[in-house]
Amino acid sequence: MKIMKYPVFLFLLSITFLSAQPNILVIMTDDQGYPEVSAHGNPVLQTPNLDRLHGQSLRLSDYHVAPMCTPTRGQLLTGLDAARNGAVNVSSGRALLRPEVSTIADFYQEAGYSTGVFGKWHLGANYPFRPQDRGFQESVWYPSSSIPSVPAYWGNDYFDDVYMHNGKEKHFKGYCADVFFDEAKRFMLESAKSKKPFMCYLATNTPHGPFWPKEEDRKVIAEVLAQSKFDHLDNNLKKRLALYLGMIRNIDWNMGKLMRFLEDENLAKNTILIFKTDNGSLLGPQYFNAGMRGKKTEIWEGGHRVPCFIRWPKGNLGEPRDIGGLTQVQDILPTLLDLCQIKPKKKTTFDGISLASVLRGKKQVSDDRVLIINYSRMPGFSNYPSPHSQTQMRADQAAVLWKRWRLLEDRELYNLATDPMQTKNVIIQHPEVVAKMRKPLYEWWEGVKDLANEAQNAAIIGTQYENPTKLSATEWLDVFVDQQGQIRRGVLKNGYWLIDVARAGQYEIELRRWPKEADGTISGTLPDGSGTALPINQAMLYLSGHNHLKISEKKSYQFEGLTKRVNPKDKGVTFTMNLKKGPTALHTWFKGKDGIMLSAYYVYVNHKGDPK
Repeated sequence: MKIMKYPVFLFLLSITFLSAQPNILVIMTDDQGYPEVSAHGNPVLQTPNLDRLHGQSLRLSDYHVAPMCTPTRGQLLTGLDAARNGAVNVSSGRALLRPEVSTIADFYQEAGYSTGVFGKWHLGANYPFRPQDRGFQESVWYPSSSIPSVPAYWGNDYFDDVYMHNGKEKHFKGYCADVFFDEAKRFMLESAKSKKPFMCYLATNTPHGPFWPKEEDRKVIAEVLAQSKFDHLDNNLKKRLALYLGMIRNIDWNMGKLMRFLEDENLAKNTILIFKTDNGSLLGPQYFNAGMRGKKTEIWEGGHRVPCFIRWPKGNLGEPRDIGGLTQVQDILPTLLDLCQIKPKKKTTFDGISLASVLRGKKQVSDDRVLIINYSRMPGFSNYPSPHSQTQMRADQAAVLWKRWRLLEDRELYNLATDPMQTKNVIIQHPEVVAKMRKPLYEWWEGVKDLANEAQNAAIIGTQYENPTKLSATEWLDVFVDQQGQIRRGVLKNGYWLIDVARAGQYEIELRRWPKEADGTISGTLPDGSGTALPINQAMLYLSGHNHLKISEKKSYQFEGLTKRVNPKDKGVTFTMNLKKGPTALHTWFKGKDGIMLSAYYVYVNHKGDPK
């Protein structure tokens, strides 16, 4: 009996420690900017619940993210700059976290936490990039920029949609944001009942487009905008605002329910609750932008300065207050680990800094801190990969932030202290300031340039973790096809996937224009008659390293891949072949009358067994 007491004591001590650990709840909304909180002066929108959280929180008043969603998401989850973690763009094969990079879920799972993600992922749809591959034990998610994006379940429309639940498609009843909040609450309650602390990441798709709010929320905003004081706004803008702000009204309603849930379940006091957004406002400059210039996708202040509220009643953080100084999304992870006294088992270096001592009032953010804001640009909307359509990240596309100075694209300098709307370029007048800001810019670039534009494999095929693998056009390298509307229209774009074959063997590779659940023919419309018919009669496939002709067999302009006929009733065309282990590039084409040529928007790859 004496032999058992010691390990039991240790076990009980471990349980006690874990139960005393703070819970983590990070909420990030999509395309809601700094202006879209009524506590920040919004003249149209009322957000009473966010205002209440604002009044209870420490507020990072000069907090910055990327001007686009995926880079922000990757930086939040890793504490690393986007150029270092790999997720530098929103699509085009550039939205993938490097497999070797640890995430917040990895660190907290290692520390004994339950980990869950709910809502928008946008960091890869296939193994090894999915939430369950990146440390999240519980997940309800969709893969890309919006719920009706190309890799998402076909026909999702925000109501009663199909999302991924722990790796399997599942139909959920209700409005999208309501579902994600409810699933997050379910996870937190289950974790609490099991006496384990939780790390919950709740990322809403709203208010990202398409603008599909609940009707009751749209109606409330429309009634506000009908007041005479908004007569100066264009009617079309009013309609868009009613839809956009209506979705944020729903977020606020859900935030109220969430905060009551935390109180009712006795979780509020020891939960570190962070509310933030992923980039600047989408419509802000058209109606109210809180005294800033710029919006989403832009490196003006309004493109990347966003709200960040932090609440932890049990954490002895002092009275609610504004915290000044330049802070950024990469700071969140090291700050949380520090607050929770979690030290990663493997040596980890972050690009962000811990703000724990700042939050506790023991120090201030350095007045001399410099931030670099950058992301790769879209691929020029070209129809095929080319040197002119690369989603390249460059040093001279960055914004450098120092004190109230802003150096944009290494050619414009603004002083927010005297020019908050960034209308007067004073780069000629202040060479000493420019020199001060260029130095960290190019030091940063020297540290990331070898990784920043390195293309990653879109998926690893033939593994036990995902077979078959569904590839979509969103991961075509440097070609933009990301929305189901593009598939419906039949955009004539051509791209390819970089993939890695995990096991040599026989594979079936099925080329499709429509995903399986849509059930359309390659050359025709969807069963309901929607979509554009295309006169396709030929399918072609080429893999580098496969089926190459010998030099003696080559003829001028002879295609070296495989070709099959497409019949009018074909929904897919399947090629069966043996593949070698290792990286390869997968090219596909559909060709037809009148010069029609496009790549297969969807490809299903199935490992069938040993080579034959």
